[in-house]
Amino acid sequence: MSQPIILTQLNVYPIKSCGGISLQTAQLEERGLKHDRRWMIVDEDGMFMTQRDYPRMALIRVRVMSDHLAVVAPNTKELRVPFHLINHTEESVVVWGDTVTAVNVSSEAADWFSEFLGISCRLVFMPDHLLRPVEKTYTSLDSIVGFSDAYPFLMISEASLDNLNSRMEHRLPMNRFRPNLVVAGCEPFAEDQWRLIRIGSIEFHVVKPCERCAITTVDQATGIRGKEPLRTLSQFRERNGKVLFGQNLIHEQKGSLRVGEEVVVVR
Repeated sequence: MSQPIILTQLNVYPIKSCGGISLQTAQLEERGLKHDRRWMIVDEDGMFMTQRDYPRMALIRVRVMSDHLAVVAPNTKELRVPFHLINHTEESVVVWGDTVTAVNVSSEAADWFSEFLGISCRLVFMPDHLLRPVEKTYTSLDSIVGFSDAYPFLMISEASLDNLNSRMEHRLPMNRFRPNLVVAGCEPFAEDQWRLIRIGSIEFHVVKPCERCAITTVDQATGIRGKEPLRTLSQFRERNGKVLFGQNLIHEQKGSLRVGEEVVVVR
């Protein structure tokens, strides 16, 4: 009898492209995991900023408190980002090809991020009334997402990372790939063949492979960029000029997840 597939990690990234938080349990809301990528840093023109161009963003750490985010970085004072904003102003911002309405958090937050990143920028929040649809190229599901690139979830198996690491001189941790869900107990890249899975009571549609970018080359502990793992991944995971690793998911319903729950492959 084959061993069960188990959910071994739950990760949330409140501020897009900043540090993640490892959880034992998590609430699933309409857009995905609670707090996941509801905040984003934008430049003066309202264009989203990520570790692709600003690897130092990896050094920004976030904690979720009862009524605010606590944001810290090396040689800075803690910034408090309240969940409930008073007298806020809305503005248009761009995340990939989408122009959406967001809330400017505060001048204090803008000064904090501008000073740390060395560029004029500000922090924005996606309000509840904004309904940003998932990318429709690969799905007909009427789902919404926060400031994630295109879909609510990224899933990777531990076996897939082990396979990649066996091909490289130095092993890399899972946080290089910034997944929401990590599973164990399957063969390497088995997730490529899944179309519908169930974790606990929640069903997930496996929509498309994740195209990997330069963020995977940024050491999440130091903010320093290298050449791996893209160099190695391109040798065996390149399809039509795109390097693929992990799968994007859309969930069917709200609920909760817990590390240790079984992952059932429905089809």
